[in-house]
Amino acid sequence: MSTTLTSLVVTGGSRGIGAAVARMAARRGHAVTFSYIGNEAAAEATLAAIREAGGQAQAVKGDAAREEDIRALFDAAEDRFGPTAGLVNNAGIIGPYGRLDEAAPDELRRMLDINVTGAVLCAREAVRRMSTRHGGKGGAIVNVGSIAAVLGSPNEYVGYAASKGAVDSLTVGLAREVAKEGIRVNCVRPGLIDTDIQIIPGIGNRLDNPALIPPAGRAGTADEVAETVLWLLSDAASYVTGALLNVSGGR
Repeated sequence: MSTTLTSLVVTGGSRGIGAAVARMAARRGHAVTFSYIGNEAAAEATLAAIREAGGQAQAVKGDAAREEDIRALFDAAEDRFGPTAGLVNNAGIIGPYGRLDEAAPDELRRMLDINVTGAVLCAREAVRRMSTRHGGKGGAIVNVGSIAAVLGSPNEYVGYAASKGAVDSLTVGLAREVAKEGIRVNCVRPGLIDTDIQIIPGIGNRLDNPALIPPAGRAGTADEVAETVLWLLSDAASYVTGALLNVSGGR
C-alpha cells in the first residue's frame, strides 16, 4: 500500500485503536505524533514499541478538547517532523453508561466536549495547517466514529451514540468543504472491538455479552481498525472522501 504522508498526528494514541494506528503508521514510514491525556505509562509503552520497531514517534500530553493543547500538539508535530500531512481524529470516551434519563449532566458534558468539540477543533486545526487555501500542501483526515451512531445504543449509551452521529456529520460536511483544497476527510465506524474501552465499571466486559456479538461471530481487533485507517490515509484511497466506513463485523 503506497502512501505519500509523512508527519501524522493521532489524538488519543496511547491505548486501544489509537495506539494500534500509531504503531502501524510508524511501521509504514510515518513520523507519528500522538496525544495522551494522563496515562503516561501507556504512552511510554506505545513509544517504546514504535522505537523498537525502528519507527519515529513522539507523545504529547494534553486534552484533545482544549484549543491550546490542540495547537501545542500540532506545533510539536511540525517542529520535529515537518508540515502536517494527516490527522487521525481518534480521542474519545464512552459514557455515561445506562439509560439517558439517568445520566449525570456533568458526565454527558465531558463526553460531548471530548467526542464532539474536541473532534471539531482538531479537524479545524488540521485544515488550517494542510489546506491549500492556507498555504498547505493538502493531506488527509480520518475521524474515528462508531457504529453506535447507526445503532443508537439504547439502554447503554444513547448520548455517546449521538456524539458519534455528530462525527459522521463532521466528516461529510468537512469533506465537501475542503475537497478542492487538497484534503480528504473520511470516517471509520468501529463496532465491537477488543480493547479495554469495553470494560464498563460496575457492569463488566461488553465482550462477554452474547447479544452484542456481530454476525461475524467475534469482536474485531484494534489492528483491523488501524488497517482501515491507514488505507484511508494512503494514496490508494485518493478518490475516497466523505466516506463513512463500517468496521463492525456486519452490525
